[in-house]
This record gives sequence, structure tokens and C-alpha cells, in this order.
Amino acid sequence: MRLVNSADPKRNWLPYDGTVHYYGVVIPDTAAYYQELWQHIAWKNDEAVIFGKHLVTKRKVAWYGDRAFEYSYSGILKRALPWTPALLDLKKQVESISQESFNSCLLNLYHDGSEGMAWHSDGEKDLKPNGAIASLTFGAERKFSFKHKNSKEKVDILLEDGSLLLMKDSTQSHWLHRLPPTKMAHGPRINLTFRTILNG
Repeated sequence: MRLVNSADPKRNWLPYDGTVHYYGVVIPDTAAYYQELWQHIAWKNDEAVIFGKHLVTKRKVAWYGDRAFEYSYSGILKRALPWTPALLDLKKQVESISQESFNSCLLNLYHDGSEGMAWHSDGEKDLKPNGAIASLTFGAERKFSFKHKNSKEKVDILLEDGSLLLMKDSTQSHWLHRLPPTKMAHGPRINLTFRTILNG
């Protein structure tokens, strides 16, 4: 297991079968964005259908995009809302830094360290195959983990307030990722994952 705690945008932090770049802090003054996202995003508790059971999580989510894209994961269909000015501003900054383009954003709100995400990969059929996914963090610093689907090798990255992580190429095919729960993070974290949807 390797823990990444320094930024090097040119380095691939995965040893093989994918590409992950960690840019570190790209938005140094995060307070205004954090408050804007907290107050003006249409947050809803996330839902999932697992083994036939309908579950509602403490974690909240929101879905925005260029058009009213339909996006399905964990058995739940979501429809994208129109961009807010703040999200459009952040999208342009992320696209400029990463040199990638995106047409949608899935947002997550974790209220404290007890909330996280289990191992998964973003391989939904609506997503652009091997497309880039850019993850922007506001608020509490959290560890983000990768695990290779076959070798089980792990890589941990510490995501700072205002930082940008980029996953692309065959990462989703060969690696799982998660946000593990922690007792170290006491405050909320807002995570923006910019991505490309093919339908619509």
C-alpha cells in the first residue's frame, strides 16, 4: 500500500492498468465556493437498490449537466439539473487545468468522517468509455483509496481542501476506488466529480 501526500500533476500514481494524476490544491481560497455549494445545490439523500432492497443513505448527492441527462447507478435513475453559475465556473477551471472536457457533474456531500463510499468503479454504460473523471474536494481532508481488481495492490491518496484528482484511461476497468470512513475527519466534505455522459 502506498500513501500519496504530495502533488505531482505529471506523475501517474497507479503502477499499471490505469492513469491517476493528483494536482494537489488548485483552488486555494475555497471558503466562498464551499458556502455556495452547501447552500445552493439541490442536495438529496442518495438512494440505491441492493439485493432488491431500497436503501437511503445519510450521504447526499446532486446531479448537474449540459442537458437533462439521465444517469443510472445502483438501480436508481437520476436526471441532471441545469448548471449553476458556481458549478460552471468550477467546471471551466477544472477543464483548463486538466485539459479535459466534461458535460456533467455528480456531487457528493459527506457530513462527517462516518460517511464514505464502498469499493466500486465508475463503469456505468452512460459514461464515456475510458473517459476522464475529475474529482474536486472542498472541506474536510479525506483519504481516497484505489485497489487493483486482480492483484489487490492498493494506493492511498490524501485529498486536501481545494484539491483536484484526475482518473482516466483504463482505470475504471482495472481498479476499484473508495472513500473509507474515518474518525479523523470531523467536518463535512463536498466532492464534485466532473464526467462525460454519452446519451442525451
